[in-house]
Amino acid sequence: MPFKIIFLCLIVLLTASISFAQTRPRVREVGLKIGILPTGKQNSITDVEGVLVGHSTIIQSENIRTGVTAILPHNGNLFREKVPAAIFVGNGFGKLAGSTQVNELGEIETPILLTSTLAVPRVGDFLLDYMLGLSGNENVQSINPVVAETNDGFLNDIRARQITQADVFNAVKNAKNEVEEGAVGAGTGTVAFGWKGGIGTSSRKIGDYTVGVLVQTNFGGVLSIDGAPVGVELGKYYLKDEVEKNQKTVSQSPTEINDWADGSVIIVIATDAPVDARQLKRMASRAMSGLARTGSAMTNGSGDYAIAFSTNNRIKPLENGQNTRNVTLLSNDAMSPLFLATIEATEEAILNSLFKATTVKGRESRTVEALPIDKTLEILRKYNKIK
Repeated sequence: MPFKIIFLCLIVLLTASISFAQTRPRVREVGLKIGILPTGKQNSITDVEGVLVGHSTIIQSENIRTGVTAILPHNGNLFREKVPAAIFVGNGFGKLAGSTQVNELGEIETPILLTSTLAVPRVGDFLLDYMLGLSGNENVQSINPVVAETNDGFLNDIRARQITQADVFNAVKNAKNEVEEGAVGAGTGTVAFGWKGGIGTSSRKIGDYTVGVLVQTNFGGVLSIDGAPVGVELGKYYLKDEVEKNQKTVSQSPTEINDWADGSVIIVIATDAPVDARQLKRMASRAMSGLARTGSAMTNGSGDYAIAFSTNNRIKPLENGQNTRNVTLLSNDAMSPLFLATIEATEEAILNSLFKATTVKGRESRTVEALPIDKTLEILRKYNKIK
């Protein structure tokens, strides 16, 4: 009987935990509207038709809190039907595999995988296994896997590198239209603004086109939500101790000066607009404006990257004797609305990652608390951001 009671109690606690995770709201569900542009139907990167997202969340023992997130521009063989792409580097303290070829050729030929810093080589190798095994790739001898990362070493035993081939394959093969947010996939062990970070997404509609963004948040600064100084009001922000001491010179202690601000952010931007690699790099650069709106400090140790691709003008193998392609592109004058869409969707995706993430306990019994929703809403009301 005692065993049954204990078992039932564990089930109740687990159910309550899952229920709480499911009830944490997204930004718009609390009445907060970021920007002026309308969102897509799901307010997600998958509002760009054909784009899919998959996660493998890895939680083992007390020390492993990590995972993989896969973004698929389409569900076909990407090596045989590449997409235009570009990568913009806001701060290059990171290990983004495949970036040089993407920017040289202007195309992506694999799913985009997000993971933990020390797992990049292993995840890249497993992604190669997946791509080489696809029908039509039997004679392929060169593939450029795109794998980005943030450092989840505070909550995760990062040196263990516990990601397996099955984890990578599951993230890719189980990719779907609905995007789970928060402490999942590559966001399982991440920290943002001193609170639990993770995966977030958002989208914007502009005329006939859609721009969608997905982020992996693991960085710091002074959290700002729609202009409200939430980080300051909550008493958790970069250089807080220095500000309160009112010192004229900044302390040189690495533990104090970093103060939760290092760690990186990966921003993945998808669009169905007819744009090429040059134009996509312009869009990717604007994502840094959305990042800045949330209060990012873009510190020395924060690798801040934006990966942008278009599902339009897919790049298929040329027929024998062909050496030219005919594509239709937007003019430079038509790009500005897409820039604003990128900025707004990036800002909201970052905030969604914070709102949806739950408290996580990990390596060495360290705990990172979820952003306190009730207190945050009080602050937003104080600054007339919500009713």
